[in-house]
Amino acid sequence: MALPGLSLPGLGLQLNTPTPLLGGQPSSAPQAIRQEDVPPQAEWRFEAGFGKPFTVKLLGGHAEFFGVELAPNQTYDFSGRKGAIFSWQGCRLEVSGDAESEYVGRETEYAIEWLNVHGMLESARDDSREGPRVLVVGPDHVGKSSLVRSLAGWGVKVGRTPTVVNLDPKEGLLAPPSSLTATTVGSQLDVENGYGISGISGPTVTPVKTPLVYHFPHASPLDKSDVYKALVTRMALSVTNKLEEDAQAKQSGIIIDTSGSLNDPRSNYDIINHIISEFSITLVLCLGSERLYNDLNRRFTTSKVGDESIPVLRISKPGGAVERDASFMKQMTQQQIRQYFFGTSKEPLNPHSHSIPYTDLNVLRAKSAASEPGPENPYGGGLDDDDEDDIPYANKPVKITGILYEKSPPGATLTGSLMAVKYCPGSSNEETVRDSTVMGFVYVAEVDDTRKKIRFLAPHPQRWGDRALVWGPWPEAIADLVV
Repeated sequence: MALPGLSLPGLGLQLNTPTPLLGGQPSSAPQAIRQEDVPPQAEWRFEAGFGKPFTVKLLGGHAEFFGVELAPNQTYDFSGRKGAIFSWQGCRLEVSGDAESEYVGRETEYAIEWLNVHGMLESARDDSREGPRVLVVGPDHVGKSSLVRSLAGWGVKVGRTPTVVNLDPKEGLLAPPSSLTATTVGSQLDVENGYGISGISGPTVTPVKTPLVYHFPHASPLDKSDVYKALVTRMALSVTNKLEEDAQAKQSGIIIDTSGSLNDPRSNYDIINHIISEFSITLVLCLGSERLYNDLNRRFTTSKVGDESIPVLRISKPGGAVERDASFMKQMTQQQIRQYFFGTSKEPLNPHSHSIPYTDLNVLRAKSAASEPGPENPYGGGLDDDDEDDIPYANKPVKITGILYEKSPPGATLTGSLMAVKYCPGSSNEETVRDSTVMGFVYVAEVDDTRKKIRFLAPHPQRWGDRALVWGPWPEAIADLVV
């Protein structure tokens, strides 16, 4: 159902009974090239496995993949993806490869509702110099990232430059998983790779973006909620400061994606409240949880009056949204890390190898939630206030209790690990290390205990010098990234 008062003319849905494809029976045998017709206001849903080719080409009509239009007669690779290609007017697709599931979905009321939300955001942008600040919340696997991508894609299509903020450490956005990222989107998104890939070591189809990246090496914000909230505060300050320098981006607003683990009533939605406060959120979109919607609506809409109230809208979950199990998420994480260093078949990147002695490294390990507290600041040091001006987007460190990092002696246990290279020196105090942005990520390809050297894979040929290298309990080490 469309949002009240936001119906767009000419987009009324006709409810039809879904028609099974391929004789109504799932096909387990590899399928040859075939053509599929997608009716108006329907979508082609698919679940493609990793390592298995699955391509789609638009032969006729118009179609889009979460806010990004498909170009005619161009082949798109969706291997390892679960998604839906939607068509407003109908289209014909050429499909090749073997998917775990594929069919035409006709229950697509959500698409009109999402487009109505885009129309509402456009009205808010036209009425103010400061655009809407939208927070998308809900459980895992309900389409939050797809909604954020659609709203960003449609915004760019009409000339806006929205700032997209990813606060889900499991989802890489222009950076590997374990990142919290913000980027202003000024060019059309890519069908296959969304916001694009790192363009540091090779050319890319989409314009190179320079995201703001913070490091959170934990699978869930709840694993280290105090650290997570501190990073949210830092990012909110940095994003707000950058928007003050760009009037167009400021008017386009902010769209924030979040982790499904924040849907936790036991914590009284503490982290959600923190995000709303720090980013001065003006609209909350809730997917997939009636309880979460009612709790937030009661807190931010009905309990407040006047200009202090924050609208909370319940948004429909896409009919094609499916659960991604642990095995799929693990493969997705590994694929995102590979793409960060090596790119894709269409946009290959050329990472560089660096062999560095143990004595030149400052390796810190982020302590997990289960770690026992120890002595205060085990390695000391720090930056003077004047030195903080050299760190991009630097603000005063947020004080926090307990040990965040511990020195990690180089050794074989680092093999296969992903490390964040911070902008701050390796001797900085732990609050500065935590609050510092990320210069880039490196991969520990080989540890030579005999020669006391570590071989790193890095996206840039230049060495990083005296910088803090941070790794943590997540993501897990990948042994076969470099064969």
